[in-house]
Amino acid sequence: MSERPTIFEFERDFAGSLRCIPMIARQKLDIVGIKMTLRQWSRVSREERGLLVDRPCDTNAEQEAYRALVLELIATRADEPVRFLATQELDDWREPDRMPEAVLLQAQQDGVQPPTPAQWAALAPLKRFALIKLARSKHENENFVPALEEFGILQGEG
Repeated sequence: MSERPTIFEFERDFAGSLRCIPMIARQKLDIVGIKMTLRQWSRVSREERGLLVDRPCDTNAEQEAYRALVLELIATRADEPVRFLATQELDDWREPDRMPEAVLLQAQQDGVQPPTPAQWAALAPLKRFALIKLARSKHENENFVPALEEFGILQGEG
């Protein structure tokens, strides 16, 4: 089991190398309330980036440890202050029964069907997180449709 967990195909070319922050790490950073810039990420060693991808962040203790690790890495590797996120600001991905409007709007903008309520509810939390991030992103939404396809939402569209 040497392959990294949950690097999606749509992000493999830019995040698979850990050059960019993969969704799994972005989700964990959101959970602990830290906005890590790409510049900060690039100053952290490849091995440390792997830790940020692989380290669990589910329980309160794991979240505290993850947060402490991120704060230490930013403090020792980056020459920038830590930026904190508004608490639980982007927690929509935790809501299987409520799809954010941003996902609907992005699907409409891309001319594809949005996930049905049943499809949204059936998605793993990380997949909901990815779709929300891609829908809200100003520069990454070209990956929104590939993500929908990868997650089995779109069959033969596009």
